[in-house]
Amino acid sequence: MNQRFYDFSKATVQRMARALWRAQASGTENVPRDGPLIVACNHVSYLDPPVMGSFCPRRISYMAKKELFTIPVLGSVIRGLGAYAVDRDGSATAAIKRSLEVLRRGGTVGIFPEGTRNRGGDVMPQAGVALLASLAKAPVVPACILGSDRALRLGKIKVAFGPPLALPADRKASRDTLAKFTGEIMSAIGTLAESMSGNT
Repeated sequence: MNQRFYDFSKATVQRMARALWRAQASGTENVPRDGPLIVACNHVSYLDPPVMGSFCPRRISYMAKKELFTIPVLGSVIRGLGAYAVDRDGSATAAIKRSLEVLRRGGTVGIFPEGTRNRGGDVMPQAGVALLASLAKAPVVPACILGSDRALRLGKIKVAFGPPLALPADRKASRDTLAKFTGEIMSAIGTLAESMSGNT
């Protein structure tokens, strides 16, 4: 990924988000500045990856469904912001391997645990984020974006980052442990959403 193109894309998206949707971010101090990191965010709009990524202090790489790369403009933007394609109908092995490569280089991976847009809040989160955290020994920063589903009405967009969460590093995580950790991540995202909803 070209750093200059990434920086340009990030700055452009952030300026656009501030101008059109009065976007603002909070909790950026919770994002560790180095070391492997996973950022786990809710997902309600196609705008979530570029907008959340533009406000993240770290250079972030995304798992994104391959169909998004065929959308004019959006495909170029998310590619410029470090997204890589995932075939949701294929094997998850390639996506996990690619994400581990990023993490083991000390990079940041952005994941939407619900796996798809979840406007109604009825999509069950997947355990992939917890599995990656376990395999890479990486902390997870919960993130939340609100208002992106109302972008066409030019409503305000808010982004928030919470304190990092981590699995115990001294033992292999069981399936139950991964499920519990996934629940903790989603709970932290929900807490951010409640806090943001209360701050107009």
